[in-house]
Amino acid sequence: MTARLLPFAVLAALLWLTAALQLLPFAQWPAWPLDPARMEIGQILLGFGLMPRGVVALLAGGVLGLSGAILQVVLRNPVADPTTLGISSGAQLALVMATMLAPGLLDGGRWPVALAGAGLAAMLVLAIGARRGFAPVTMVIAGMLVGMTASAVATAMTLAQGQYLLSLVIWNGGALVQQDWSGVRVLAGVLAFGAVAAALLARPLRVLSLGVEGASGLGLNVAMVRLLAVGVAVILAAAVSAELGLIAFVGLAAPALARALGAVSIPRLLALSPLIGALILSVCDGLVLLVAGSLGEMFPTGALTGLIGGPLLIWLLPRLRGSTPPGTERAEGPAPRRGRPAPLLIALALALVMAALVLVWIGRVPGGWTVLDARSFSAFLPMRLPRLIAACSAGAALAIAGAILQRLTANPLASPEVLGVSGGAAIGYAGVVYLAAAPTALALTGGTMAGGASALVLIAAFVSRRDMPAERVLLAGIAVSALASAVLSAAMAVGDTRSFQILAWLSGSSSAVTMPGALALAAMAAVLWTGALAARRWLAVLPLGTGVAGGLGLPLGLARMVLIALAGMATGAATVLVGPLSFVGLMAPHLARRLGLARPGDHVTGAALIGAGLMLAADFGARMAGFPYELPLGLFASLIGAPWLIWLMMRSRR
Repeated sequence: MTARLLPFAVLAALLWLTAALQLLPFAQWPAWPLDPARMEIGQILLGFGLMPRGVVALLAGGVLGLSGAILQVVLRNPVADPTTLGISSGAQLALVMATMLAPGLLDGGRWPVALAGAGLAAMLVLAIGARRGFAPVTMVIAGMLVGMTASAVATAMTLAQGQYLLSLVIWNGGALVQQDWSGVRVLAGVLAFGAVAAALLARPLRVLSLGVEGASGLGLNVAMVRLLAVGVAVILAAAVSAELGLIAFVGLAAPALARALGAVSIPRLLALSPLIGALILSVCDGLVLLVAGSLGEMFPTGALTGLIGGPLLIWLLPRLRGSTPPGTERAEGPAPRRGRPAPLLIALALALVMAALVLVWIGRVPGGWTVLDARSFSAFLPMRLPRLIAACSAGAALAIAGAILQRLTANPLASPEVLGVSGGAAIGYAGVVYLAAAPTALALTGGTMAGGASALVLIAAFVSRRDMPAERVLLAGIAVSALASAVLSAAMAVGDTRSFQILAWLSGSSSAVTMPGALALAAMAAVLWTGALAARRWLAVLPLGTGVAGGLGLPLGLARMVLIALAGMATGAATVLVGPLSFVGLMAPHLARRLGLARPGDHVTGAALIGAGLMLAADFGARMAGFPYELPLGLFASLIGAPWLIWLMMRSRR
């Protein structure tokens, strides 16, 4: 088995040796022990930079591979790892917050802060999973959504602090750059701790693999074993985040490849996964060094490992076993159905208009809150009106897309953010920025629309060839989102002006919206709403299943493609303004259903009005909370959406 790994070990060694020889000829390599007082600059760069970097890549990969293997065994989930369960993103957010808000917490090292963030994220995901019997699909959906939210908040906070911007962008990507051998000593100790802990846990984990009832019947304290095993995995992942930043999906790939190589027993899986993880990260870092030596551009190694995760997660998807995730209509009970929805829709429309008028009239000045007089109102109206129109239109478009996707997949946890549509739109936006010398607003909008629709087509094409329930569609979308995030991280880590343009857009802002742009977005939202109303029969029949829909004469292929195009265009149009993560597309349709707007036309209309109101509130908060500075719009929308999502997933039991 290990003989199959020999070519990868040779490749990793050759890549590192190539980088070392490009830096310094072999004859000039420093002698051991290293003494910087007697070394030249090139020797110092090799002895205290490239050499420890090569060892750190092996150690960090081993730590992450072991962490992923422990999580997969204890949760009986083949796609669990520190990335998919949100553990690494929790550590990342904690470190970013400490760096910006309380740097004194880092005086004792980054470890305690990273461990606290990783632990809180793991506790949240486990709390959600415990209510559903730790079903694999539920765990991964919860973990990746928690991770997406933490990453969005970390990105927005990074953007708000210009003095930390470049260093945090590179660190968030997982940079393996070393200046001495301290990182080697730390990670070697961590890996030794993990190896001892894995050896002690191997037998209890083997008993736990019999199932909860069987393990309990043999006298095993299941809760204690789970807690200890997850605790060890969290410590391992937090250590890597503290030392190197966010390195994604090594913990997912290593155990998967170990199983593919025949590691069927738990002790063998725990032993082989760190070795494979070390080789994966070492090869990735060697490729980064090779590119840097040829092109002169360096980007974090973690950005490259992230490119592995999306395709690997999609490949593992058919092998995943589990149950429908919480939040489905059946689990929550039937949604109320309002007999006369018109009064409610009129009330929602009036409330939206009144809120917009109020938010135009009030504001903050250096002395505090104020109500604008007629003169100030006429002066501020040209600045405020476009962004109010744009925010409402973007919220309505995302809500329409969410309503379409929830009915198309028959799952109310579906949304543009969850199904990868927003991630695809982000790739489309970044593609236009990098390919066009001077991208226009029309080109950016077209790119985001095309990217969103392409992502949804990719997911539809994947799941249509397999007999998968609705939750697999969600997980496929999350995999696409993970891949999109990795591509964006790799692009931004280069650090040129285009990278900062993408980073600024990721958190969303309506400050630069002009009246023509706002009116164009409003017109697009109106067209999409009209299209959704025209397709209301399809939206009514599709949730009943393909068999019923086909029996009623519905043109399934045409219906799906039209609805996919509508959802992709709506998401692309809104994403240009608010960025790729807001959760408005998840909340608004669900709130509309809870209010009794069950028929497709009423559901879409109510969701559009609620989405417009939510984004209007987010825009107001973004302008006023950090006065006189404007905070990211996407951050506020995410802060509204994340608690709602967590409550939604925790509220129901099987």
